[in-house]
Amino acid sequence: MPVCELLVRVQAEDFDLAAECERLTRGRKDVGAVVTFSGLCRDESGTLEALELEHYPGMAEEEITRIAREAVERWPINGLSVIHRHGRIAPGENIVLVVATSPHRQAAFEAASFLMDYLKSRAPFWKKEHRRDGQEGGWVEAARHDEEALQRWKR
Repeated sequence: MPVCELLVRVQAEDFDLAAECERLTRGRKDVGAVVTFSGLCRDESGTLEALELEHYPGMAEEEITRIAREAVERWPINGLSVIHRHGRIAPGENIVLVVATSPHRQAAFEAASFLMDYLKSRAPFWKKEHRRDGQEGGWVEAARHDEEALQRWKR
C-alpha cells in the first residue's frame, strides 16, 4: 500500500486552503485528484454573532487522527489533511478543512466525505452559540441528518 501523508491539526488560527493543497501536491507525480471541503461559520439568518468551539487538547487530535487513519485504510489516498479550529469563530470565518489527494477522484471524494460525516457528528468538540441580540445562546447538538449520514459508512 502506498504511503499516505497524514496531517491532523486542531488550532485557534485560521488556515490557508491553497497552502494546504500545495503542501500535499508539491512535487508529487502520483496525485491525480485533490478534493477539498472547507466549512464556514453560518450567521443563522443574522442571529449569530459567533460560534464558540471547545475541545480537550490532545483528545480531539487523537480521535480525529484515529478516524483519518481509518480513511487511509479504506481508500487508496496518498495525502490527507484535517484542520479543525477551536475558539470563537464569527460568521463567514473558516471552521474546518479536509483535503484528500489520490491518484483517482472517487477515493479522494469518498475519504473527504467520510471524514466530514464523522467530524459533523462524532468529533469531540462542543459548540456554543453567541447570539447578536445578547440572549444566551445554547449548546449545539449534532443534527439528525448528520447522524444519519454517518450510518452509510458503517461496515
